[in-house]
Amino acid sequence: MVKKLVVWLRRTSIKDPVDRRNAPMLQVVLLMLGTLPPLMWLYRIVALDVPWRPGETVGLVTSLLICAVAFFCFALIRHGRFQWAVRQLLVVVAVILVIAYAGSGVVAQTYEQPLHVMWLFIAGTMVGRRALWGMYGALLVALMAGMLADAQRTGEYYFGDPVARGVMFLLIAIVVDRTVAAMRSSLEEAVQQGLELSLANQRLKTEIAAREQAQEQLIHAQKVEAVGRMASGIAHDFNHLLTLILGYVERGKHATGTSETRDILTGVESAARRATAITHKLLHFSRQDTTRVERFDAGEALLEMKPMLRQTLGAGITLDMHTPDTPCMIRFDRAEFALVILNVTANAADAMPDGGRFRITLRAPSPGGMIEIELLDSGHGVPPEIRDRVFTPFFTTKPDGQGTGLGLAIVHDLIVSANGSAELDSGPGAPVSGYAWRATNCRGRERQRRRWP
Repeated sequence: MVKKLVVWLRRTSIKDPVDRRNAPMLQVVLLMLGTLPPLMWLYRIVALDVPWRPGETVGLVTSLLICAVAFFCFALIRHGRFQWAVRQLLVVVAVILVIAYAGSGVVAQTYEQPLHVMWLFIAGTMVGRRALWGMYGALLVALMAGMLADAQRTGEYYFGDPVARGVMFLLIAIVVDRTVAAMRSSLEEAVQQGLELSLANQRLKTEIAAREQAQEQLIHAQKVEAVGRMASGIAHDFNHLLTLILGYVERGKHATGTSETRDILTGVESAARRATAITHKLLHFSRQDTTRVERFDAGEALLEMKPMLRQTLGAGITLDMHTPDTPCMIRFDRAEFALVILNVTANAADAMPDGGRFRITLRAPSPGGMIEIELLDSGHGVPPEIRDRVFTPFFTTKPDGQGTGLGLAIVHDLIVSANGSAELDSGPGAPVSGYAWRATNCRGRERQRRRWP
């Protein structure tokens, strides 16, 4: 029941966030203000055996008027007019206070004076400093009017009681003023910090979006570079296929029977399909597309890449590939997986200008779910002084115009973005060296070995 009441009090159409938070409490105050004073006066009339004092009738009337205003302001708040309700309430209360004190005096308002403190709090916390000191001024005027009313009845002026009450209200007003000022200053600082954080967050989002776009463009550029490295091998394959087709055409010119012609056309079709398969693979690999993480068999993907790897390595480097019979499933973008393998393969080819061996070994998942992909070459290795910089973007040991320094940086970034890690272990003068990339469904590790296993 209480929870439903709280929800109902909060459900208003007030736009200002501070007013919206103050609304439930003020509604409770207004409800109490509309119900408690009549009950207190009823208790005074029925339960207390005290003669009716002069001026109490005016106090009763003003109290009932304030109750009516409280209910009216409550209705205004329910319709989303918070500030109008508060300001109207304070103005009506100030006028009624002056009239009540002028009509009944200071002593007759003793029961009502604890409520006057509440008006100071409402004015200071919900409207502002001007409303707070305006309400305090109204209280001073009311006290002076009450002192004059008491003097007219008794013929004597009592300054002590009004002054003491005025000083009490002054101290309360000062405390409310300083407290509210500190709260508003803190609120302004919090709002300013919130705006700064919002701007920083927006800048960060823009930078992240720009970085992602730059990374996509960089990955696409690396794909194009990898295709360029394979160009000579592809040209050789296409030349072989075209020679084969021309040979079939030459045979077709001298064909005498239907059966021989059918065999020749079948050979031409087979060569054309092989050429089409090569172009389709290149187009699929080099196109610029968004990252699409999928679950696929790493062994199957490596076998599909074998022709591309041979073309990247060239004729002088032997390629050995070992994959298990069982599926080795990983979660990765398939094109980016191929780019990782091709980048390492291209580096291996550069490290073996006079020929050598390049070996790829895929090991089935261990009991912990790890899949290991080793890429080993018999190149010259990496010197210890630059070993920690090989994954740094734009760092390269190649001559000007022969390297961008982005290949291994892209490899590292793609593995890390898939919740993996990368390590390198190599050294100059080692008989053989190589790369090893270990990848699970969501993790990876890359290293470089000194010896051929």
